[in-house]
Amino acid sequence: MDRIVRLLQQFKAPQVFNPWTDEDPLDALGGASAGRVERLRAHFDCKPAVVLLGEAPGYQGCHFSGIPFTNEKLILEGAIPRVTSVFRLTTRERPWCEPSATIVWRTLRELGLAERTVLWNTFAWHPHKPGDRLSNRTPTRTEVESGLEVLRAVLKHFAGAAVVPVGQIAGRTLASLGVEALPPVRHPAMGGATAFRKGLEDLHRTGVLRRE
Repeated sequence: MDRIVRLLQQFKAPQVFNPWTDEDPLDALGGASAGRVERLRAHFDCKPAVVLLGEAPGYQGCHFSGIPFTNEKLILEGAIPRVTSVFRLTTRERPWCEPSATIVWRTLRELGLAERTVLWNTFAWHPHKPGDRLSNRTPTRTEVESGLEVLRAVLKHFAGAAVVPVGQIAGRTLASLGVEALPPVRHPAMGGATAFRKGLEDLHRTGVLRRE
């Protein structure tokens, strides 16, 4: 895990926010990035049956929470397994609430997978539009390639877990690395909530997500 954190913290690129080293003007206190590292370590402290692999962090989620597909509101509600540091890291009047995060965790709880799932992204850091850190964009091919070392390290760390790509970018990247993965499920954003839920339910029904 220490190597993964080092790789994450070493990364720097234009129009990319690093949740585990960078400080946002909306952070509540100095050193909020260290709090995000602590939360990521807690999230990773398990032997998962499933790794859900998305595309990249969003500004309403991992940018401020430090955990993919996870928003500040869910953390403050105590809804994230193993994450016990539930104090606020931001100064925004209302805690950040990313719709995709809410959908993902609700589905995992309904399927009984919340305690045994790790969430990660193909590109680990938050890509944003020039001059607007509170925006999202698709990572470029060059950016994805520059982050493959940490992706390989995370997949190795959780070897034995079923890997589920969330979206086509994750699926194509895993295929290019020769990683055995299950068929991609629809990303829950942009009207994909129902298809995401059904895709995960279908995989769960076959038993492939129940690895010991």
